[in-house]
Amino acid sequence: MSERRRATTSVIPRAVAESTVAFRDVLSDDGTVIRAWTNDPEGVIDGQTVLLCNGLGTSPWNWPALLHTSCGVRVVSWQHRGTTGSARPKDPAQTTSRHFAEDALSVMDAFALSRPVVMGWSIGVNTAFELAADHPERVSGVFGVAGVPGDTFRSMLGPLRLPAPAAGVVTRTASKVLRRTGALITPLATRLELGPRAIEAFSKAGLIGKVPDPELAAMALSEFLTTPVEWYFHLALRTSQRRSVSLRRIKVPVTLVAGSRDLIAGARHMARVAEGVKDGTYVELDGTHFVQMEQPDRVHRLLVAFLARVAEHQRA
Repeated sequence: MSERRRATTSVIPRAVAESTVAFRDVLSDDGTVIRAWTNDPEGVIDGQTVLLCNGLGTSPWNWPALLHTSCGVRVVSWQHRGTTGSARPKDPAQTTSRHFAEDALSVMDAFALSRPVVMGWSIGVNTAFELAADHPERVSGVFGVAGVPGDTFRSMLGPLRLPAPAAGVVTRTASKVLRRTGALITPLATRLELGPRAIEAFSKAGLIGKVPDPELAAMALSEFLTTPVEWYFHLALRTSQRRSVSLRRIKVPVTLVAGSRDLIAGARHMARVAEGVKDGTYVELDGTHFVQMEQPDRVHRLLVAFLARVAEHQRA
């Protein structure tokens, strides 16, 4: 947790206090120091390991079902460049989806992961598919939550039924404005006192559904807001430039889990991707972009079932 946010957060949620999450630094290929984490630092979980490509600028606290070894799934992940503990690269241009994939490979090597299931959330689904397409020998399956490979901006505002090109223009333009004006917003965002009431307000506005642990959700949001707004949208715009991954190159099992009310990754776009993958499965849940926080147990069961499916696929 960043020191700035720790100073303004008065209550540590029980889920965080009792978690087994531990952090360590990993050196990426270009020399950038990446903050990695795992829920199993002692190696006590006897089961498959999942590499989590998390949502942009997010933290472990966005995954309530994966914070403790009792979940039965070893998770390894990292924080994006310039966010929540990871250093910014010397060259700000080194923030494309290719660099994110290189960070993923560096983390895999640091944790001695040979061919794990790769799980992505939000823009992390981009990274997961890129790894599966460009490094198939390192990926045994892709479990994607609320995200699509390719141009993320075109899949946004799905429930509004905007054509993909129009959605891309609207969201990309808004991101450019926020990148330019973010320095004015950041001092305010980093000083916000967030708690369960803030999550309730966001829920009433339709930005997030009801969550079983509002305190943990508030911690996740608080941690997210430690990233300067202008840097966040710099990352978002840079990673959105990635060409779409050819689905014909994906040779491993895939499951995509969508939220029916997701404004960031439209469910119909995710369904179309799942149909285009040879061994793809699509699951739609009643939820928003934060479906893994709203229905943590359901998403966890889907993940465990997918791990069993991948194991069966490898035995065949």
